[in-house]
Amino acid sequence: MEISKAELSSAAAASQGNNISPVSGAQDLMGSEILIKSLQAENVQYIWGYPGGAVLYIYDALYKQDTIQHVLVRHEQAAVHAADGYARATGEVGVALVTSGPGLTNAVTGIATAYMDSIPMVIISGQVPTAAIGLDAFQECDTVGITRPIVKHNFLVKDPRDLAMTMKKAFHIARSGRPGPVVVDVPKDVSFKKVPYSGYPQSVEMRSYNPVRKGHGGQIRKALQLLLAAKRPYIYTGGGVLLGNATNELRTLVDMLGYPVTNTLMGLGAYPASDRKFLGMLGMHGTIEANNAMQNCDVLLAVGARFDDRVIGNPKHFAQNDRKIIHVDIDPSSISKRVKVDIPIVGDVKDVLTELISMIRESSTRPDAGALAAWWDTIEGWRSRDCLKYSMGSPDVIKPQYVVETLWNMTKDVDTYITSDVGQHQMWAAQYYRFDEPRRWINSGGLGTMGVGIPYAMGIKLAKPDSEVFCITGEGSVQMNIQELSTCLQYNTPIKICSLNNRYLGMVRQWQEVEYEGRYSHSYMDALPNFVKLAEAYGHVGMLIEHPKDVEPALREARKLKDRTVFMDFRTDPTENVFPMVQAGKGITEMLLGSEDL
Repeated sequence: MEISKAELSSAAAASQGNNISPVSGAQDLMGSEILIKSLQAENVQYIWGYPGGAVLYIYDALYKQDTIQHVLVRHEQAAVHAADGYARATGEVGVALVTSGPGLTNAVTGIATAYMDSIPMVIISGQVPTAAIGLDAFQECDTVGITRPIVKHNFLVKDPRDLAMTMKKAFHIARSGRPGPVVVDVPKDVSFKKVPYSGYPQSVEMRSYNPVRKGHGGQIRKALQLLLAAKRPYIYTGGGVLLGNATNELRTLVDMLGYPVTNTLMGLGAYPASDRKFLGMLGMHGTIEANNAMQNCDVLLAVGARFDDRVIGNPKHFAQNDRKIIHVDIDPSSISKRVKVDIPIVGDVKDVLTELISMIRESSTRPDAGALAAWWDTIEGWRSRDCLKYSMGSPDVIKPQYVVETLWNMTKDVDTYITSDVGQHQMWAAQYYRFDEPRRWINSGGLGTMGVGIPYAMGIKLAKPDSEVFCITGEGSVQMNIQELSTCLQYNTPIKICSLNNRYLGMVRQWQEVEYEGRYSHSYMDALPNFVKLAEAYGHVGMLIEHPKDVEPALREARKLKDRTVFMDFRTDPTENVFPMVQAGKGITEMLLGSEDL
């Protein structure tokens, strides 16, 4: 739909001047200016995006301010991933801006990724003018319909007078309760029409949305009694502990009780991996001790976790053993969704754990020391198997585990963020990089999205310029958003990329070996680029590492190049598999521990 010359003239006149003037009573502003003022009121520092016709008025308003930095990515999927990585590392709401049609559809994978992992985000999408919606206009798509299943909520703004309140609601919904992405779809005419604006709302009330924060005191008291009476207790925590900023409370609780604790893939860092009470990650590629404790405990405290298929394996197998389950989660729909629980507690995990700790301190009852000691003896027996031990093999072949372990040894005493893509390298990073601090492990869990590693790292490096940021990836995943090396150069985000290059889509190949009798259908990468030259073409440093003796020197050299992005192409053993491994349909204690089990 064409915008009239009079409307264009009016919009052009309204956008004269160098800055959007501050609010002093009501003033007439374009919708795009109200949108930017809303972002400023929310203290947004960075927006990742890609311009297009439907959002040019918004980009014009961005041009006339200097408090928000826009990062021009090379693909809209990377914009959402970068904002997502920023949100995961900082706990703030990530913001992305895309145009209508293909801009929005390119962003869908990033939105779904954030939704599956409950990441607070606001995605602003352009839309064709309101009068053209539904007429198959150029670059039109049904944004609300397309994104409805993969957002916490979405809005189509049809009146610029609604923009400020809509943005207030969007940020409130994104960050409160169980966090998640919110899409705000802004038609082009809404962005250029002028309406009176008297300031950003100070508060928001939504009758249909009031997430519970405080857990039920009676339920917490019941949970306390169960926990203190347990003979074989276990604490199982997920990403909700990190999202709820409850790591200090979790650590206090575990240390007070002396109980064993495990983290899911998304919860790593909530409890220090270096502490003896931590049994390692559990689930499909979890440790023997973590999985056996999960199956054989008599009281399980689940905090901010959802008993997903990668954690408990076959639900029928999991239910074979009698145990009492306490489940703490902000989202009532997650409780008893896959596993029936005995004591549900709906509430903010930080608030619930704080109250539980207070009750323990006030109680005269203490755990059964004898039973707990016997339980720990059993656990230590499982732990003695050392299921993560691996052979270095030939001195001419790099084991991928060795690369991750070497990186951990070199960086464990400095503030380091690790991002990963999805595949074998992701599991090796989770197993061998021992995270002691929260929000340092940034990866896609629920959706399992390849291509997130570099955009995540870019977003984190902007937020944490003094920290070291490493992306652990594979030669398959890294090519899905490798164009963002250009963004790294433009915005000076010197990340370090460790590509565990085994010339296969490694996790696909592993499953084909285990489940499909070694029929490696289209999992071999037969025409790989020269990653060193490719990195150099993008203006960065490239390194090829082919021997184990060169792994540590290469990492040391890359770390010295503090102001450069470095791509390290580690040529790793193409036959190496991730162990332990639980096959689909099996119980979590039915683990393959090595190639001898295949």
